[in-house]
Amino acid sequence: MILALALAAAAAASSAARPNVVFIMTDDHAAHAISAYGSRVNQTPQIDRLAREGMLFRNFFVTNSICTPSRAAILTGLYSHKNGVPVFNHIGAQPTLPKLLQAAGYRTGLIGKWHLGSDPTGFDHWEIFPGQGLYNSPELYTATGEKTYEGRYATDVVTDLAIDFIRARPKNRPFFLMVHHKAPHRDWTPDEAHRRQFEGREIPEPETFWDDYSTRSDALRENRQRVADDLTRRDLKLVPPESVPASERNVWRVATPTEVTVVRDGKPVTLTGKELARYKYQRYMQDYLACVQSVDDNVGRLLDFLKASGLERDTIVVYTSDQGFFLGEHGLFDKRFMYEESLRTPVLVRWPAAVKPGSETKALAVNVDFAPSLLEAAGAQVPKAMQGRSLLPLLRGETPRDWRDAVYYRYYHDPGHHDTRAHYGVRTARHKLIYYWKKDQWELFDLASDPHELQNLYGQPGQEALTAELKATLARVRKELEDDDRFAEQQPADDVDAPLAVLRKY
Repeated sequence: MILALALAAAAAASSAARPNVVFIMTDDHAAHAISAYGSRVNQTPQIDRLAREGMLFRNFFVTNSICTPSRAAILTGLYSHKNGVPVFNHIGAQPTLPKLLQAAGYRTGLIGKWHLGSDPTGFDHWEIFPGQGLYNSPELYTATGEKTYEGRYATDVVTDLAIDFIRARPKNRPFFLMVHHKAPHRDWTPDEAHRRQFEGREIPEPETFWDDYSTRSDALRENRQRVADDLTRRDLKLVPPESVPASERNVWRVATPTEVTVVRDGKPVTLTGKELARYKYQRYMQDYLACVQSVDDNVGRLLDFLKASGLERDTIVVYTSDQGFFLGEHGLFDKRFMYEESLRTPVLVRWPAAVKPGSETKALAVNVDFAPSLLEAAGAQVPKAMQGRSLLPLLRGETPRDWRDAVYYRYYHDPGHHDTRAHYGVRTARHKLIYYWKKDQWELFDLASDPHELQNLYGQPGQEALTAELKATLARVRKELEDDDRFAEQQPADDVDAPLAVLRKY
């Protein structure tokens, strides 16, 4: 009875005193593919609006660079070893950000990618892709059925449904809306208009594209996420020749080509070796960036709607990705590794009531910080079990004296997809220490003198004191976060794409 009265009182509180929240999250959008972060490969004027009108986080990281665990960390404010989602697992019935905001009187919604192995909970309304979803003519599920948006593009559909949710909201309650785009996730299929924008465009190669992996661990050499060796014919949008029987066409598409014939100056040219690697990189990046451009346009559309609706001032807008992504750095695509391109995620926050326009912070922040931050902003109680810290002081331009001095990361999925070896480590403002525990190999980098992480200092003469200091930091952080290695060898069964008893498949 007491709880019911408390919830009723919270629901009746004035929405003007509590901000609305629009949480926009893309899938695999690298920070270095946003012009506000200094992109060399594209321009994102709409996302940049959030940097001009709010705060850009320079050092925001994920705790586990893979889709499902990252989403679980955001929702629970807990690291993988605490929320039970180290790989592709069911999130279960634990407390989450939307449940807590819903209990505090917020109208809650989720549109787009979910990928957590069950129907969403804590949302008054949700409409989600099954599994990864489709770019073209996407199907989305609700609590009561499903709908296919024939002839539509996923990024446009998600934005339309987000706008519909805001329009239909009760005007006497604040709202919390998670806008989860599929883009720019593999297989990087752009809509036609944006595809043409990047067709034939020459994308500059990253400095480390031809990295030979010398001095690094065996894990880097063993991975299967190389642009040159592991992008498939499907990734490259190659069409099977007529000589391939219909029964073999799917197998043909997922194979990795060792040569590709293209037409140049009206003549067929067969590409192999480095020429083929460069061709693959260009095709990958053209499609990836075209998907990003669609996201950017749709972010602008949503921001324009908030402004036209008179909601701009009273709404916190967060833009982020579920993790970073390799755009050819070290010759790689995908994520998973603790290297900067994968570990770092973009975060831009506009909140006119609290955030100075054009501000930045270099404080070390982590995706488990989202839940306590938004709960505090909403005036809701933050559970003591949450491991993240509120970002509100940073958003106000203040860095607490006891703010974290190190970020902890752990990746479990071994061998998993792409044969990326399991590892954990710690990143400070200047250094990074990585331990591949199944191989008993270490990597140590000085990010000030070696920002591209090319020189592994572990075991090198003169690095003994630094190594000992970072190992002590790693041990301290692991103890503080109570990482007891519970999923080190045996992870819960991958069930995120298993059929459910209902008609939905995830």
